[in-house]
Amino acid sequence: MEPCNELEHCKKQFDLLFEKLDKLDLAIRGNGKPGITVRLDRLEQAGKVHTRLIWVLLGAALAALIQYLLR
Repeated sequence: MEPCNELEHCKKQFDLLFEKLDKLDLAIRGNGKPGITVRLDRLEQAGKVHTRLIWVLLGAALAALIQYLLR
């Protein structure tokens, strides 16, 4: 990479950086569609629901096993 000795070269480099930052911002926030933050939040919520469902199923299986053994 060339050093920023000339004003025009620096302007081109900053324009490239701003373009990349804009793309990252669109990916994170989303533009009319879910961005990374929304999608990550949805994944975390789904994980909590799955964890809760597994505990309920394990509890039901354990209760059924105990009831079967006590007969």
